[in-house]
Amino acid sequence: MVPDTFIYMDHAATAPTHPEVVKAMLPYFTEQFGNPSSLYEIAARSKEAVARAREQVAAALGASPREIFFTSGGTESDNWALKGVAFAHKNKGTHIITTVIEHHAVLHTCEWLEKQGFSVTYLPVDRYGMVDPAAVEEAITDQTILISVMTANNEIGTIQPIAAIGAIAHKHGVLFHTDAVQAVGQVPIDVDAMQIDLLSLSGHKFAGPKGTGALYVRKGVRLDPLIHGGAQERGRRAGTENVPGVVGLGAAIERATRDIPGRAAKIARMRDRLIGKLLEIPHTRLNGHPTERLPNNVNVAFEYIEGESILLLLDAHGIAASTGSACSSASLDPSHVLLACGLPAEEAHGSLRLTLGEETTEKEVERVLEVVPGIVQRLRDMSPLTPPELRTR
Repeated sequence: MVPDTFIYMDHAATAPTHPEVVKAMLPYFTEQFGNPSSLYEIAARSKEAVARAREQVAAALGASPREIFFTSGGTESDNWALKGVAFAHKNKGTHIITTVIEHHAVLHTCEWLEKQGFSVTYLPVDRYGMVDPAAVEEAITDQTILISVMTANNEIGTIQPIAAIGAIAHKHGVLFHTDAVQAVGQVPIDVDAMQIDLLSLSGHKFAGPKGTGALYVRKGVRLDPLIHGGAQERGRRAGTENVPGVVGLGAAIERATRDIPGRAAKIARMRDRLIGKLLEIPHTRLNGHPTERLPNNVNVAFEYIEGESILLLLDAHGIAASTGSACSSASLDPSHVLLACGLPAEEAHGSLRLTLGEETTEKEVERVLEVVPGIVQRLRDMSPLTPPELRTR
């Protein structure tokens, strides 16, 4: 049972579905349950609802509704973008460029493509987790067909220079994909201004339902299907549409992008409060870029202790947090993102990620700041790695 004092600080893992979104979805589970592919009136209502959601997603990205394709989430969208482009363009070239800090939905897909005969360049990042656009341009060859760089990192929150990379890609006639799963609703996105050809997003990251997502595909981009077996999504993604989920995705993205600057400013103030006070703990460092980072992301590393132990003690105080990606939380390996930023493995193990949401309050932030220093000291007192001057006993 969740205690009354429960504080949720893991919105990068998932966000609670907003009541307005749930309300929008409910009729399509019961009264309006028609299959959009059927011909009778109740099916036509479902078809209209899907079309309306497509318009909502398109408006949030500065795209055309015909460029939006619904999926089951960010992982499917990433897989479809990479595999779909790779196989549709293999006669032109077989080289892909990405970065070492991408989500595993991109990295593992690239590894699979390498086994199919494609070559992949994994670009390094600096200590802040930032990729250099000049390095992207230098990696392009006459065989390069796709560049895939995430808009913002899910672990450390660093925002990449997407517009600059998009311009480089188009200058060389290379398609550009970005995984924007963490960025949608946090920062403004305009696919035309940023010269993005394909973009992945996931509903549950911005208070939509789990199991919903979309892939933006610029008009004219050739893309092989990932799922076969039907004519849905204009023949590019088979399977009966998840109408309630699609409706929820549309309602959620419309809410999330309604006032990005205003909401981001409010959340960023609390983020900065957390970062400032946590960095007062000795031998603590901020992971990610100090300014070019998502407004809701805090990631710090405490020397001499294990992040998993921090999480267990925070949970005992009713605080939910993370050490990094929820998709990799069962792994004992240190974060590939933090290692790529130059952290030694032992320091990477001591990371704590706190990610805020629209319902996060200043009172909750202060409670976290009351609890964390004591937990860090308790664990350092127990750790054989802690130097004598940092011990209290």
